[in-house]
Amino acid sequence: MTTLLRSAPSTKARTSTGVRGRPLLRTSYEQDLALANTPAKRRSMIGLIVASFVVPFLLTDDLLQVLTLGMISAVGAIGLNLVTGYAGQVSLGHAFFIGLGAYTGAVLGGDPDGSIVGYGLPIWVWLPAAGVVAAVAGLIVGPVAVRLRGLYLAIVTLGLVFLGDHVFREARSITGGPGVGRRGAQLEIFGIDFHAMEPIEGISRNQAQFLLALVFLIVFAILGRNIARSGVGRAFGAIRDRDVAAAVIGVDLTKYKIMAFAMSSFFAGVTGALYYAVIGVFEPGAFSLLLSIQYIAMVLIGGVATISGSIMGAMFIALLPRISQFIAAYIPGELLTVFQLEAILYGALIIVFLIFEPRGLYGIWLRIRNYWKGWPFSY
Repeated sequence: MTTLLRSAPSTKARTSTGVRGRPLLRTSYEQDLALANTPAKRRSMIGLIVASFVVPFLLTDDLLQVLTLGMISAVGAIGLNLVTGYAGQVSLGHAFFIGLGAYTGAVLGGDPDGSIVGYGLPIWVWLPAAGVVAAVAGLIVGPVAVRLRGLYLAIVTLGLVFLGDHVFREARSITGGPGVGRRGAQLEIFGIDFHAMEPIEGISRNQAQFLLALVFLIVFAILGRNIARSGVGRAFGAIRDRDVAAAVIGVDLTKYKIMAFAMSSFFAGVTGALYYAVIGVFEPGAFSLLLSIQYIAMVLIGGVATISGSIMGAMFIALLPRISQFIAAYIPGELLTVFQLEAILYGALIIVFLIFEPRGLYGIWLRIRNYWKGWPFSY
């Protein structure tokens, strides 16, 4: 008996390495909540990141620009997923927070010699400031979310879009006004001008902007994933599933709903500042209700309450115009224009995913992954 007891692995050893012969068995919450909790996930994540850094040297400049804007949009989609997917607070005001970030970045990082207000500050000032200003606006909206939910909350956040539209149109000294617009912030880091034709020797502008957006996405995707797997993320899930029950077990509804809006707004603010710094010129009409709907579509098509789904949905929506052009080439005559086809696909995809695949593209990936994990068995 003594020999058997001595040969048995300790509890600590079992917790850190799993049971012998079952290396994927997780025996602690720390293992289950790890950022990449299986060897396959770690290998695939490293492989995907390495492949992403190779992509800009294989694709054409026009496609690289689309992918760059898609990756920046993915950060905003992650932010919306935090408040809507994880915390269950329906928000249609995402365009307002993106606009706040865009104009904050443009004012602080804009050309100081231009006709519109600009201070020419570096990116490590205007980019975080854009997120902070949007987050402060989210803190103001947050308390309203405590008293409202569902359709009522959606209508209140919808009002933010129309309020922002009016303010952006009338504040001409900051925004330039409708039909005129203004330039975004100066995109320069460590002396590298990302608007130059060749910011780094041997690397074109589109390739450099792609790499910048990729680093930006990796940082915020890890940040979003860490929020989701933390105690804050679990509190968000409890509020989403049933806020009354969450309050009964001790979750502070006011605190966590305000946190959800503030975090989401911060992501939206930095997205707006960098997105329109890459585009170069923008006007108040860019932050309409359609932009909020596009981000809702990214979350629904990609997958609600998943960071990977937010990225998938944003990239899909960014590539949708190219997909529409490809399909339009096979439609005879003048039956549909590319823009009409894009609008039809846009609405149809939302309906199809809501009805047939509520978990979005991420749900499809899970089906494929689980099928091959169990192959050749059907169960």
